[in-house]
Amino acid sequence: MGNIFEILLIQPITNIGLALYVLLNGVGVPFALGFSIILLTVIIRLFLYPVMSKQMKSAKSMQMLAPHLSTIKEKHKDDKKKQQEEMMKLYKEHGINPAAGCLPLIIQLPVLWSLYKVLSTIVSSDSVKVMKDLNQTAYFEWMKISEPLHTGFFGLNLAHSPSKEFSVAPYLILVPVLTGVSQFILSKMMLPAEAPVKKDGKEDFQATFQKQSLFIFPIMIGFFSFSLPVGLSLYWNTFTLFGILHQYKIGGWGGMLPIIHKIKNR
Repeated sequence: MGNIFEILLIQPITNIGLALYVLLNGVGVPFALGFSIILLTVIIRLFLYPVMSKQMKSAKSMQMLAPHLSTIKEKHKDDKKKQQEEMMKLYKEHGINPAAGCLPLIIQLPVLWSLYKVLSTIVSSDSVKVMKDLNQTAYFEWMKISEPLHTGFFGLNLAHSPSKEFSVAPYLILVPVLTGVSQFILSKMMLPAEAPVKKDGKEDFQATFQKQSLFIFPIMIGFFSFSLPVGLSLYWNTFTLFGILHQYKIGGWGGMLPIIHKIKNR
């Protein structure tokens, strides 16, 4: 299974990234590795565009039905069977498959994991071993490199982590901060502008869980960004930026709308 995963996903993604680096470096583009990571991330994002669009549209449809679902749960709170029947009836009336949003996520996870594994290899501190491994993986002779990858990117070293370099370069704290903030914006945009509230004024379990995850997940991603090489943060931030643009196209500002209004009214 591991070999199939390697052949079908990891090797093709590695070769695309390697080809981008060789081409950019060959025409004299500065910081070729950083820009090849960005371009590789964009390519993967475009490849996943159809399934991610389906996932976002499904999530938006579910948000629109949230008030009706809350009403059904409240009305049939003592009859779980009737509650499920009414919920499925509501889904059918609006042409929504509640499981449809999960399939695109399952499809994209192996691709994202492969991309992560490729980038973690590329930005490894053992540059000689990386060069050897990449040359062994290269599909064509012209893609082989004759010297270690240049890991510099606008004053940052893509192979170093902010945690290890923080004592000599405190400004690197901006990398995990930017990563966490951008992830918060995307997570907030995926929520409805107005959180559903039950008639008794209390939030339901789902709303409470979403509110907690809104802060926990960005903090967790920010911590990973602080601990892992900057090259991986570059990939994640590029992916998140395109996610923000994609989410805006599908559902607008979503839960960020109240925050934007507050900023404008100051």
